[in-house]
Amino acid sequence: MKSKGSGSRVDEMRRFRVEWSAKHAFKTASADEMTAEKIERMIPHRSPMRLLDEIVSQTESEIVCRKTFHEDEFFIQGHFPGHPIVPGIIQCECCLQAGAILLAEITSMQSATSMQSATVPVATRMDNVKFKQMVRPGDTVEVHAVLKDRVSNAFFLTGKMIVNGKIATRLDFACSVATLTK
Repeated sequence: MKSKGSGSRVDEMRRFRVEWSAKHAFKTASADEMTAEKIERMIPHRSPMRLLDEIVSQTESEIVCRKTFHEDEFFIQGHFPGHPIVPGIIQCECCLQAGAILLAEITSMQSATSMQSATVPVATRMDNVKFKQMVRPGDTVEVHAVLKDRVSNAFFLTGKMIVNGKIATRLDFACSVATLTK
Protein backbone atom coordinates (compact mmCIF):
# COMPACT_ATOMS: atom_id res chain seq x y z
CA MET A 1 0.00 0.00 0.00
CA LYS A 2 1.31 3.38 -0.97
CA SER A 3 1.46 6.00 1.76
CA LYS A 4 0.26 9.50 1.09
CA GLY A 5 3.45 11.51 1.14
CA SER A 6 3.97 15.16 0.45
CA GLY A 7 3.75 14.45 -3.28
CA SER A 8 0.31 12.82 -3.39
CA ARG A 9 -2.45 14.25 -5.56
CA VAL A 10 -4.56 15.00 -2.48
CA ASP A 11 -1.74 16.97 -0.88
CA GLU A 12 -1.01 18.77 -4.14
CA MET A 13 -4.67 19.80 -4.48
CA ARG A 14 -4.85 20.87 -0.84
CA ARG A 15 -1.71 23.05 -1.22
CA PHE A 16 -3.08 24.51 -4.44
CA ARG A 17 -6.38 25.47 -2.78
CA VAL A 18 -4.65 27.03 0.24
CA GLU A 19 -2.27 29.05 -1.96
CA TRP A 20 -5.09 30.03 -4.31
CA SER A 21 -7.36 31.15 -1.44
CA ALA A 22 -4.56 33.18 0.09
CA LYS A 23 -4.03 35.09 -3.17
CA HIS A 24 -7.66 35.63 -4.13
CA ALA A 25 -10.59 36.81 -2.06
CA PHE A 26 -13.71 35.02 -3.30
CA LYS A 27 -17.20 36.15 -2.56
CA THR A 28 -20.68 35.65 -3.89
CA ALA A 29 -20.96 37.55 -7.13
CA SER A 30 -23.43 40.40 -7.38
CA ALA A 31 -25.78 40.51 -10.35
CA ASP A 32 -24.36 43.86 -11.47
CA GLU A 33 -20.79 42.66 -11.77
CA MET A 34 -21.45 39.31 -13.44
CA THR A 35 -23.12 40.33 -16.68
CA ALA A 36 -22.52 38.92 -20.15
CA GLU A 37 -19.77 41.53 -20.61
CA LYS A 38 -17.94 40.24 -17.53
CA ILE A 39 -18.31 36.66 -18.79
CA GLU A 40 -16.79 37.71 -22.11
CA ARG A 41 -13.80 39.20 -20.29
CA MET A 42 -13.25 35.84 -18.58
CA ILE A 43 -13.65 33.39 -21.48
CA PRO A 44 -13.12 33.75 -25.25
CA HIS A 45 -16.62 32.57 -26.26
CA ARG A 46 -18.68 35.06 -28.24
CA SER A 47 -22.20 35.11 -29.67
CA PRO A 48 -23.69 32.84 -30.80
CA MET A 49 -21.50 30.40 -28.82
CA ARG A 50 -21.36 32.28 -25.52
CA LEU A 51 -24.21 30.40 -23.94
CA LEU A 52 -24.33 31.64 -20.34
CA ASP A 53 -26.29 34.77 -19.38
CA GLU A 54 -25.01 35.46 -15.88
CA ILE A 55 -23.03 34.19 -12.93
CA VAL A 56 -25.14 33.71 -9.82
CA SER A 57 -22.37 32.78 -7.35
CA GLN A 58 -18.74 31.68 -7.32
CA THR A 59 -16.18 30.36 -4.86
CA GLU A 60 -12.67 29.05 -5.53
CA SER A 61 -14.04 25.59 -6.34
CA GLU A 62 -17.66 26.05 -7.43
CA ILE A 63 -19.70 28.27 -9.74
CA VAL A 64 -23.42 28.64 -10.44
CA CYS A 65 -24.53 30.32 -13.66
CA ARG A 66 -27.90 30.98 -15.25
CA LYS A 67 -29.13 30.63 -18.83
CA THR A 68 -32.52 31.25 -20.41
CA PHE A 69 -33.04 29.41 -23.70
CA HIS A 70 -34.94 31.20 -26.48
CA GLU A 71 -36.75 29.87 -29.56
CA ASP A 72 -34.59 31.95 -31.93
CA GLU A 73 -31.25 30.40 -30.89
CA PHE A 74 -29.47 28.70 -33.79
CA PHE A 75 -29.38 25.24 -32.22
CA ILE A 76 -33.16 25.20 -31.62
CA GLN A 77 -34.16 25.91 -35.23
CA GLY A 78 -34.01 22.33 -36.51
CA HIS A 79 -34.05 20.43 -33.20
CA PHE A 80 -36.95 19.49 -33.59
CA PRO A 81 -39.48 21.47 -35.68
CA GLY A 82 -42.80 21.60 -33.85
CA HIS A 83 -41.29 20.03 -30.70
CA PRO A 84 -38.12 22.02 -29.93
CA ILE A 85 -35.68 20.82 -27.27
CA VAL A 86 -32.21 22.03 -26.39
CA PRO A 87 -29.63 19.57 -27.80
CA GLY A 88 -27.73 17.58 -25.19
CA ILE A 89 -24.36 18.75 -26.50
CA ILE A 90 -25.44 22.37 -25.92
CA GLN A 91 -26.37 21.47 -22.35
CA CYS A 92 -22.89 19.95 -21.93
CA GLU A 93 -21.29 23.04 -23.47
CA CYS A 94 -23.06 25.23 -20.90
CA CYS A 95 -21.41 23.19 -18.13
CA LEU A 96 -18.03 23.38 -19.90
CA GLN A 97 -18.33 27.18 -20.19
CA ALA A 98 -19.20 27.46 -16.50
CA GLY A 99 -16.08 25.41 -15.77
CA ALA A 100 -14.01 27.69 -18.02
CA ILE A 101 -15.22 30.75 -16.11
CA LEU A 102 -14.42 29.02 -12.81
CA LEU A 103 -10.88 28.29 -14.05
CA ALA A 104 -10.37 31.67 -15.75
CA GLU A 105 -8.46 33.27 -12.88
CA ILE A 106 -6.33 30.20 -12.33
CA THR A 107 -5.32 30.05 -15.99
CA SER A 108 -4.74 33.80 -16.25
CA MET A 109 -2.60 33.59 -13.09
CA GLN A 110 -0.55 30.80 -14.69
CA SER A 111 0.01 32.76 -17.91
CA ALA A 112 0.99 35.87 -15.94
CA THR A 113 3.53 34.00 -13.79
CA SER A 114 5.02 32.09 -16.72
CA MET A 115 5.10 35.14 -19.04
CA GLN A 116 3.22 33.17 -21.71
CA SER A 117 0.50 34.31 -24.04
CA ALA A 118 -3.08 34.16 -22.80
CA THR A 119 -4.29 30.72 -21.79
CA VAL A 120 -7.70 29.11 -21.83
CA PRO A 121 -9.05 25.84 -20.47
CA VAL A 122 -10.04 23.45 -23.27
CA ALA A 123 -12.16 20.34 -22.82
CA THR A 124 -10.22 17.09 -23.02
CA ARG A 125 -12.80 14.60 -21.80
CA MET A 126 -16.45 14.13 -20.86
CA ASP A 127 -17.50 11.07 -18.84
CA ASN A 128 -20.65 9.74 -17.23
CA VAL A 129 -22.89 12.09 -19.21
CA LYS A 130 -26.54 11.66 -18.27
CA PHE A 131 -29.61 13.49 -19.60
CA LYS A 132 -32.52 13.21 -17.18
CA GLN A 133 -34.97 16.01 -18.12
CA MET A 134 -35.72 17.73 -21.40
CA VAL A 135 -34.80 21.40 -21.64
CA ARG A 136 -37.00 23.51 -23.91
CA PRO A 137 -37.04 27.06 -25.25
CA GLY A 138 -38.34 29.36 -22.50
CA ASP A 139 -36.66 27.35 -19.73
CA THR A 140 -34.28 29.13 -17.38
CA VAL A 141 -31.65 26.74 -16.06
CA GLU A 142 -28.99 26.84 -13.39
CA VAL A 143 -25.61 25.57 -14.51
CA HIS A 144 -23.24 24.28 -11.83
CA ALA A 145 -19.56 23.38 -12.16
CA VAL A 146 -17.41 22.08 -9.29
CA LEU A 147 -13.63 21.70 -9.38
CA LYS A 148 -12.88 18.23 -7.98
CA ASP A 149 -9.14 17.82 -8.60
CA ARG A 150 -6.10 19.25 -10.31
CA VAL A 151 -3.03 17.44 -11.59
CA SER A 152 -0.44 19.77 -13.18
CA ASN A 153 -2.37 21.66 -15.88
CA ALA A 154 -5.29 19.20 -15.95
CA PHE A 155 -8.48 20.12 -14.09
CA PHE A 156 -11.22 17.62 -13.23
CA LEU A 157 -14.75 18.96 -12.76
CA THR A 158 -18.36 17.88 -12.36
CA GLY A 159 -21.14 19.79 -14.07
CA LYS A 160 -24.89 19.74 -13.84
CA MET A 161 -27.80 21.64 -15.31
CA ILE A 162 -30.96 22.10 -13.27
CA VAL A 163 -34.36 22.92 -14.76
CA ASN A 164 -37.48 23.42 -12.64
CA GLY A 165 -35.61 22.20 -9.56
CA LYS A 166 -34.60 18.88 -11.16
CA ILE A 167 -31.30 17.73 -12.64
CA ALA A 168 -31.56 17.83 -16.44
CA THR A 169 -27.93 17.02 -17.24
CA ARG A 170 -24.98 15.71 -15.27
CA LEU A 171 -21.41 15.05 -16.40
CA ASP A 172 -17.83 14.71 -15.30
CA PHE A 173 -15.32 16.52 -17.49
CA ALA A 174 -11.68 17.44 -17.71
CA CYS A 175 -9.93 20.50 -19.07
CA SER A 176 -6.31 21.26 -19.73
CA VAL A 177 -4.74 24.65 -20.23
CA ALA A 178 -3.93 25.67 -23.80
CA THR A 179 -1.97 28.71 -24.89
CA LEU A 180 -3.79 31.03 -27.27
CA THR A 181 -1.75 32.24 -30.20
CA LYS A 182 -2.64 34.90 -32.72
